[in-house]
Amino acid sequence: MTAIAAKAAPEAARSSWLRQNAVALYPLVVIAVLIAFFAVQNPYFATFDNAMNIGRQSSVLLLVALAGTMVIMIGSIDLSVGSIVTLAGIVAAMVIDPAGPLVAVLVGMGVGLSVGAFNGLILIGLKVPSFLVTLGMLSVLSGIANMITGGTSIMFMDFSLTSSVNAAMLFGVPNIILIAALAAAVLTFVAFKTTLGRYLYAIGGGELVAANAGVPVLRYKVLAFMLSGTLCGLAGVMLTAQVGAGTPTAGANMLLDSIAAIVMGGTALSGGIGGPHRTILGVLVIAILSNGMDVIGVNSFTQEVVKGVVIILAVASTIDRKKYQFIK
Repeated sequence: MTAIAAKAAPEAARSSWLRQNAVALYPLVVIAVLIAFFAVQNPYFATFDNAMNIGRQSSVLLLVALAGTMVIMIGSIDLSVGSIVTLAGIVAAMVIDPAGPLVAVLVGMGVGLSVGAFNGLILIGLKVPSFLVTLGMLSVLSGIANMITGGTSIMFMDFSLTSSVNAAMLFGVPNIILIAALAAAVLTFVAFKTTLGRYLYAIGGGELVAANAGVPVLRYKVLAFMLSGTLCGLAGVMLTAQVGAGTPTAGANMLLDSIAAIVMGGTALSGGIGGPHRTILGVLVIAILSNGMDVIGVNSFTQEVVKGVVIILAVASTIDRKKYQFIK
């Protein structure tokens, strides 16, 4: 019996490890399947050049998804991320010629920081659910962006920031990919190695318990929204630099894709589970899927259908149902 028990122990341990890490493993399996499928359909998909294309296409989305992750970790949600990207990019486009690229970056991030702080203060001050606060802010920012631009793109003549973002200074990897990767690394460090990260997880895991344990819940809620807004501001500047103009529809598709990437990666919408490291995987699933369908020539309408189906299936596979008492 002892020998049997000894033999069964490692198997039980492996089974337990698989159950605990299944949420993280599912996106990796999806990524592997997608890469294999598209590489067979078109050999160009598996080339270095196309890998860099995927990186360029997903870098801004990664920044936005990382921003949303920090808010979702506390059990809230920020629906204004796409509008912050748009407004920050427009403001940066307006500032870059008279003030220079560095000021444009700082001003764009400042716009995001200000909106994030406002969202957080309204949330805790008026005790309005984050869903409603940020839904209203989405509309406000979109309206401001269209008022500023008149519905047209804002062009600029100083392309130094565009050149810097699109250039490849390290091993042929475009700088915008390096910026997004650095942001992901920093946020992962923050989430697991700092007081801010520990408190965000604690709030998401149980706000009342965290408050009773001495966590200044209201302050860290505002900080989460400020961090989210700042990252969206950076994303807006990077997107403007990447395309060479500030447009009033720049962040239109960012909201749904970012939320899908966050949940697909394994961060629970109820908070307390997941983090930036998992969001990276979710973004890769969406980026590889979109790029692969482009490479094999799938028309845009069919792409929307396939993308929606894959997102539903992936989220259904990765969501942690133990976190939810009721499915609404």
